[in-house]
Amino acid sequence: MKEGIHPKYNEVTITCGCGNVIKTHSTAGDMHMEICAACHPFYSGKQKIVDSAGRVERFRKKYGLKEEPENTN
Repeated sequence: MKEGIHPKYNEVTITCGCGNVIKTHSTAGDMHMEICAACHPFYSGKQKIVDSAGRVERFRKKYGLKEEPENTN
């Protein structure tokens, strides 16, 4: 490898908004991020599932629509 053309590969600290601190190596300096695997809803298991059934019922009630019969094929 050529001397003097490669960036320095140093140990850096990545800090999340939740307070989680990760030590790794990078050519960039210390970093700050908003969300990490420890606080992301998908990875932490705190993901909220949106129930759209209530929306459909409210729409039908608001506009006076009747329930559609289910197909029995």
